[in-house]
Amino acid sequence: MSHNEETPGVGASDGRQGERPGRESQHPAELGPRGMYEAAEKLCRTPTGDGLPLEASAARAVGRIAETLADTRSRDSVTFAVDLVSRLLLSEGAMPPGEDDRLLRSVAAKLAKAQHLRDIEPLFGEVPEAIQDPAVELRACLLGELALIGSGAGRRSLEAYAEKLRELGHPLARLPGARLDIEHRFAVRVRGLGSIKTAKQLRSRFPEASSTGSGAVVGRGAEDARDDGRASAAARPFTAGGWAREPEARFFTLPSPLSPDDFGISFIKELPLRCLAGEGSRRGSALACVTTPDDVLNELFSASYVGGVNGQGQGGAYARLYAWESLYALMGLPTGVPLLEAVRRAADHRWLRFMAFTDWFHHDTSDLAFAVLDPTRTRVVVLAATDTDVHRDALG
Repeated sequence: MSHNEETPGVGASDGRQGERPGRESQHPAELGPRGMYEAAEKLCRTPTGDGLPLEASAARAVGRIAETLADTRSRDSVTFAVDLVSRLLLSEGAMPPGEDDRLLRSVAAKLAKAQHLRDIEPLFGEVPEAIQDPAVELRACLLGELALIGSGAGRRSLEAYAEKLRELGHPLARLPGARLDIEHRFAVRVRGLGSIKTAKQLRSRFPEASSTGSGAVVGRGAEDARDDGRASAAARPFTAGGWAREPEARFFTLPSPLSPDDFGISFIKELPLRCLAGEGSRRGSALACVTTPDDVLNELFSASYVGGVNGQGQGGAYARLYAWESLYALMGLPTGVPLLEAVRRAADHRWLRFMAFTDWFHHDTSDLAFAVLDPTRTRVVVLAATDTDVHRDALG
């Protein structure tokens, strides 16, 4: 389920029955870019008391107009959308918590997909002096969205702006201005390759890892190596996307090197994981299959790009950042390691997807579980996440 669905319109008219509807009650797209902008400006001028922010209903209406403008192809639409978002987000307290980020990222994504690059380029005429500004944040997200669709390369103003963001330490600026090959599946939908929900689906798409007694022996000797910072980074795609249950991110050290041939479900089942508690008490047997870094990275991207059933998508730019931060955490890499070096090192790790039929997993909307064996074969990371459309209050 997508949580970035556009909600057109500026809200129902509150005029009395029998009155002729004014411009504010029309569908925004019917007004044209300038008409939409003027309607939004009128809402921004709605009296709320000196120094007070816009009322929530007016702020939401202005946000919807900005999204519609971003999705309406014209140079004026670009200018108006950016102005409205910058103005709205500068009005402290105008947007509910979290809604300001959602709006900004949504507008950036729509601009990248709907507008001509020649109409976007003037937004980058001046480089920023600081990053604590909604207008700068919008442009940083826009650069990230353009990178994902392969647009903007070679444009001097865009490259100069991106370089300044790197100097200022903006987190999105660490990402390259074009997709890496390992990112080839980001936001790509392929018929028949949706969420894996059954053992049959998992086996049909990935080779099953061997299950050995010697693997189980090593698993029983694994020691917990708690690292809250790494765990938070590893889980970020799921927590940011609003998945229903807090993910489980765990780190273990092994008493002796584990042979890759022994890295399978018999090993994983011996680890003290919450997601495997009660394994064997429900119908179905746990299994693990061999996968690749690009599969893991794509799933991490999709988790926050689409968002959970009761959460919301984070936009392509930040979904990409969260996916890489999570992958770095899974491999234990410092943030200063270049992305291409991280890709090279990922090939030296062993990657598994596993599935278990326990009460921890919802077996509903989405279940994901990965295990990663490092090149020394003495450290293992497990990341598991689950989502459902059951109300949060009903979850144990």
